[in-house]
Amino acid sequence: MALPQLSAKYDGAPRLAGLRPGIIHLGLGNFHRAHQAVYTRAALDAAGSADWGIIGVGSRSASVPDAMKAQDMLYTVVEIAPEGESFSIPGVHTDAFTAAAEPERVVSSIAAAGTRIVSLTVTENGYYYSPRTGHLAVDDPAIQRDLTDAARPSTPIGQIVRGLQSRAQSHAEPITVLSCDNLADNGHHTERLVKEFAGLLPEAEAVETLAFLERHVTFPSTMVDRIVPATTDHYRRLVAEGCGYRDDVPVPAEPFTMWVLEDRFAAGRPDWEAGGAIFSDEVSRYEELKVRLLNGTHSLIAYLGALTGAATIPEAVSTPEIEAAARTVLRDEYRPSVTAPRGTDLDEYEGQLFTRWRNTALGHRTSQVGSDGSVKLRQRIPAPALALLDAGRTPHFLALTVAGYLACLAPLPGFDAGPNAAAMVDPARGALAQAAEQSSSSADLARRVLGEQHLLGEELAGRDEFIARTGELLDTIRRHGALAAAAEAGAASANH
Repeated sequence: MALPQLSAKYDGAPRLAGLRPGIIHLGLGNFHRAHQAVYTRAALDAAGSADWGIIGVGSRSASVPDAMKAQDMLYTVVEIAPEGESFSIPGVHTDAFTAAAEPERVVSSIAAAGTRIVSLTVTENGYYYSPRTGHLAVDDPAIQRDLTDAARPSTPIGQIVRGLQSRAQSHAEPITVLSCDNLADNGHHTERLVKEFAGLLPEAEAVETLAFLERHVTFPSTMVDRIVPATTDHYRRLVAEGCGYRDDVPVPAEPFTMWVLEDRFAAGRPDWEAGGAIFSDEVSRYEELKVRLLNGTHSLIAYLGALTGAATIPEAVSTPEIEAAARTVLRDEYRPSVTAPRGTDLDEYEGQLFTRWRNTALGHRTSQVGSDGSVKLRQRIPAPALALLDAGRTPHFLALTVAGYLACLAPLPGFDAGPNAAAMVDPARGALAQAAEQSSSSADLARRVLGEQHLLGEELAGRDEFIARTGELLDTIRRHGALAAAAEAGAASANH
């Protein structure tokens, strides 16, 4: 049985009747389809509404949009738990296409009168900003093209600005731009980039667009959390066996899901609370909790796991030395830098994290978690590391995280980081490889990457003790392995 002919196997219809688009989403990846789409279905079911359908926009690959079209815009979310799987069909998308194939349509969809929210899951790299300054990467060729070609923008920031510019010219209704990416203060960050791009337009266009932005557009900040691995044939088989139909693009996901948002929407929103979303004035605290305790610790597990041959996060965290390292970095080095949101028990939160990481049925890959570290680590490490350094403490396990990253992404000649590290994708891999070729030692590589290239920003670039410690631990990884480096960090941490 094909997915469009799905029988009444689930409570409610797979697809809502008369669904009307109110959201255009940039980034039609697995995370959006297992997170925002699921919350939106719960909201529409609770309200009995069909006003918030989603138009999904992929970046370049047409595989997901084409498959969704062939399946009547339906797909299955496979919730993976040790005790078994459960299946659901969000059924909230009204259309899907790729920005690369139809750039004009992205602009017209944002400009459409019925669009009230533009949401994004385009990863940190999709915002085209300078990690060093936090500002728009105005010299990037893609940004330069978008500034001259109003009809065919290729970057998410260019697409948003050109769509909002068209709304301003047609005196359209207000709209909300909703970032759902792991960026610090993502709402204000997105707003700054959008306004910087708009300010570079010809003067009359800039004035009109910026005025519209000030009066009619809001940029709420959000925190999103759900582990969503890549789709594989294994999950396609689970759907076929468990549901009796073929789905080419199912989405696996862990049972846990969380969404925290500022309630600043210019033109209304779905009742996402019905799906468990939290509207709060403490988004930044939730964000710190997630980016540091969850994501930061997750990175350390991924790099140590990859270097010891662990293909998955559950396999990595089941290694006693890696679990001990993860607990120490979380408790002693990340946790002092966060303020818990009201009502949050940090001990309970930690326990919940390790339960999630041990979900062997999910099998989140170390190569996936370890990818894009050049962007991710800058969000996670500098603030807690600087706080400890200023207090006279060496953050041994934060340095170990960076050493593990360098060992995976910039192995020095003669060192084999293994297949899981080789599978990690990173926009800085080329520059890191060049730095490794030019380095005479682990200390030299740490100095080049952290001190000269400012991998973790300018402030840490000036902290010689952190750079030196990173180099020492990287040397231990090279000579004796990742577990020996974890033991060394643990011994030094215990004696601080």
